[in-house]
Amino acid sequence: MKEDNCLHAALICLGMLYYSHAITTEKLNHVRPSLHGHHEKGKEGQVLHRSKRGWVWNQFFVIEEYTGPDPVLVGRLHSDIDSGDGNIKYILSGEGAGIIFVIDDKSGNIHATKTLDREERAQYTLTAQAVDRNTNRPLEPPSEFIVKVQDINDNPPEFLHENYHANVPERSNVGTSVIQVTASDADDPTYGNSAKLVYSILEGQPYFSVEAQTGIIRTALPNMDREAKEEYHVVIQAKDMGGHMGGLSGTTKVTITLTDVNDNPPKFPQSVYQMSVSEAAVPGEEVGRVKAKDPDIGENGLVAYSIIDGDGMDMFEITTDYETQEGVVKLKKVLDFETKKSYSLKVEAANVHIDPKFISNGPFKDTVTVKITVEDADEPPVFLKPSYIFEVQENAASGTVVGKVHAKDPDAANSAIRYSIDRHTDLERYFTINADDGNIKTIKALDREEIAWHNISVFAVEVHKQHQEAKVPVAIKVVDVNDNAPKFAAAYEAFVCENARSNQQFITISADDKDDSANGPRFIFSLPPEIIHNPNFTLRDNRDNTASVLVRREGFSRQKQDLYLLPIVISDGGLPPMSSTNTLTIRVCGCDSNGSLLSCNAEAYILNAGLSTGALIAILACIVILLVIVVLFVTLKRQKKEPLIVFEEEDVRENIITYDDEGGGEEDTEAFDIATLQNPDGINGFIPRKDIKPEYQYMPRPGLRPAPNSVDVDDFINTRIQEADNDPTAPPYDSIQIYGYEGRGSVAGSLSSLESATTDSDLDYDYLQNWGPRFKKLADLYGSKDTFDDDS
Repeated sequence: MKEDNCLHAALICLGMLYYSHAITTEKLNHVRPSLHGHHEKGKEGQVLHRSKRGWVWNQFFVIEEYTGPDPVLVGRLHSDIDSGDGNIKYILSGEGAGIIFVIDDKSGNIHATKTLDREERAQYTLTAQAVDRNTNRPLEPPSEFIVKVQDINDNPPEFLHENYHANVPERSNVGTSVIQVTASDADDPTYGNSAKLVYSILEGQPYFSVEAQTGIIRTALPNMDREAKEEYHVVIQAKDMGGHMGGLSGTTKVTITLTDVNDNPPKFPQSVYQMSVSEAAVPGEEVGRVKAKDPDIGENGLVAYSIIDGDGMDMFEITTDYETQEGVVKLKKVLDFETKKSYSLKVEAANVHIDPKFISNGPFKDTVTVKITVEDADEPPVFLKPSYIFEVQENAASGTVVGKVHAKDPDAANSAIRYSIDRHTDLERYFTINADDGNIKTIKALDREEIAWHNISVFAVEVHKQHQEAKVPVAIKVVDVNDNAPKFAAAYEAFVCENARSNQQFITISADDKDDSANGPRFIFSLPPEIIHNPNFTLRDNRDNTASVLVRREGFSRQKQDLYLLPIVISDGGLPPMSSTNTLTIRVCGCDSNGSLLSCNAEAYILNAGLSTGALIAILACIVILLVIVVLFVTLKRQKKEPLIVFEEEDVRENIITYDDEGGGEEDTEAFDIATLQNPDGINGFIPRKDIKPEYQYMPRPGLRPAPNSVDVDDFINTRIQEADNDPTAPPYDSIQIYGYEGRGSVAGSLSSLESATTDSDLDYDYLQNWGPRFKKLADLYGSKDTFDDDS
């Protein structure tokens, strides 16, 4: 702090000295007479003498950042005509006049009232004027001058960036350019050394250096290794005043990263790798991994693996996992512990990209030995063949040997094997297998014509390890035996014309044999020996498995014989051959002159004028059946009973009256009280209904009084109907009446109408017509007796 104060005082002294020198120089160099003295003749010939005057200013200087107690004297305006009596007034105008710069209008002294900063403004342009104080008359022409702000070193250097980042390859030569840093100084570069910068390195030695004048950073040590140290932090300083004492300075940080080059070969951390794999592993399964370490990064650290030697080159392969930079050893073929128990591989790891600059460092690859042990696995039995094909003759006796399958345990234990047939493949149980030796035999006879091939599956299971099993397909071919005689290929029916000519062919026949082709064609056709001289027809073997039937004589008659049966013997070509006799039906038909078929009916000549006997019988049978139907219908019609009441648009709300028995006469008191009908005059008041339970007591309506003795039954019933219709306790439908007791001693007899249709009755029901419209249906049913009898 004391040194800074001393430095500041020295700068102020230097500034004052410089200012005094500037004022003196200004007066000597820039104040010059504006009007030179000379002799001039007057009117009377007198010579006049004029004095010299000076009034020209070019520039003044003032030091920036002055912080003294008094305003800084910039300069003084003075005119030669100023005699010092105060009659001249000095006026200052222009940039900063009255604010920054003030003038004493009597003496002409100019002062700066504020601290000036050259970096904000380097100069000011002002105008000076001298006028008469009393009249303001200009005494000198206006004069323009400049006030320059004199620079001092008050700004330190500043770098363009606070932090720099740069990269340089490792192993670079000494002096390799890394980056250039640049600083700037706001001071005046044209005055002194305030803006003259010098660069130096404060941190980062001895690895890097910087050029003092340019700011270029360069490497300073050879063979810098990224793997040893990757990042460096360097501090660069820029100092003004040419780097001399008293100058100001600024710093910046530079982060320098060494980029990788392929200067390291891959190396395996160990010389031998031990791995193991089960013999049950499938090809493509991973066995293990190896990894060579390469300290380089990026593409310089990429490593490719390969198998270059060993007895397991054919059994194993290696691939590269570029994400982990590992070599993946995989199984290439199926292993067998019983055949070979271990393998050895020689694996090489090499860089993918090699830098020629560092090829002298040695080979960029390394090798390692990989030993792989095969582990024994509990394997299922193995059949000697992937599939079996056997043959057996059809119709072979039960127990015939078809063939033998064989499996073994590949494990060292060599367990015993048991065999069985998958019954899902032999549902009919044609075959059986010996569980110990694998012999397959038939259980029942086989028919090739039914099933020509049998495809079964055989299981082999270890005796002591039931979960270890194997399965093999077995195809059994049923060999054909000539056990089927040939037959007609179709159900032939031949037609021969009555006017057929001799040796005329009328049909060609062929044969079919269910046996194999070896036991079938060629077919031989012939007539039986007993009819070989048949007078009507003959046979010709065409020797192409067909035969032609020909007419032997001319002229056939349907009236004499309309049907012929011709036996034909067919033999096959098997060993021994088989034959069968087939009958050909030949019908005689009528044909036109061109041989076209007209009719094959033999009765056409006999009943050509009327119907045949069969047709007449059929017609008579139909007539008899119709008559029987009519008789049955009439009989049933007579026995049909008409209902007592015909319901028109029957209301389903009406209850069904069920009569469990006939009901009684006068003594039946459990049913409806019939006494009311017998003596309507004996009713006194309201009689409650017996078929429902009223919710409240129903009072008889006024005006519905009991009828007098003279009232007949019709009026009484109408009255009761009206009461029932207006009774709120009555249901809106007729109630059910069940007569569960018949009673004894009924004078009138049974009231049932079940036998009324079958018994003769002398009762007259005509009085029902007088009972009103409500009894109309009863009157129609029982009052029309004659009509009913006629209908029945």
